[in-house]
Amino acid sequence: MRIGAHVDATNPLEAAAERGANVVQFFLGDPQGWKKPEPRDDADALRDSDVDIFIHAPYVINVASPNNRIRVPSRRLMVQHAKAAAAIGARGLIVHGGHVTKDTDISEGFSNWRKAMEYAAEQGATEVPILVENTAGGAHACARHFDNLARLWERIGEFGPGFCLDTCHAHAAGEDLSDVVERARAITGGVNLVHANDSRDTFDSGRDRHANLGDGHIDPSRIVDIIAAAGCPAVVETPGDAAAQSADIALIRKQLPPA
Repeated sequence: MRIGAHVDATNPLEAAAERGANVVQFFLGDPQGWKKPEPRDDADALRDSDVDIFIHAPYVINVASPNNRIRVPSRRLMVQHAKAAAAIGARGLIVHGGHVTKDTDISEGFSNWRKAMEYAAEQGATEVPILVENTAGGAHACARHFDNLARLWERIGEFGPGFCLDTCHAHAAGEDLSDVVERARAITGGVNLVHANDSRDTFDSGRDRHANLGDGHIDPSRIVDIIAAAGCPAVVETPGDAAAQSADIALIRKQLPPA
């Protein structure tokens, strides 16, 4: 099973080695910025590595937004990151599900997602799959609750997106983790990546605060069961240094059933 961590972008392969990881996830730029990602000097090394690479899109991206000053640059930035991810041999670009404003019908958010996927196809940004990630909070979120996730997939499923399941987000959103993989698979066709995170907050809190495995409100064995059921790579986005993340990775590997 491929297990790894979200790491600093400076030297992700070195960070993977420090953690005993065979998967890494990182940002290609400022997660709170709108700047187009620059080509990486280590692109050849990343493409040739046996470490699986996933790229997380900037948090500012909200392709569902009814505000065209956010929506249009969001889809442009998503495409730029998708192309940059392809240039380094990444296996997926993780993009948060986004949200609409309180006075906007959420169906507009789903339609805006479709327009973003159409734009990505028009721009030839389809080499790397866009992995929609479920989110923790917000009454107007497109991918917090799985009923909305299903409505989103009705609009974008034909474009072949993937799904990134975050355990902390699902817990905080009030989604039952006991059958979360089965329900996600029924909607999206599968899970492409698990964000294996404990939660500092209680069930249905709506708060996105990650904890190291065993330090929060999710039983670590439940997280391991989710990874096993999903049958896909997993990364921890947990606090602390390489030693802390290494401990999370080791816990997962120890508890995973034999392949």
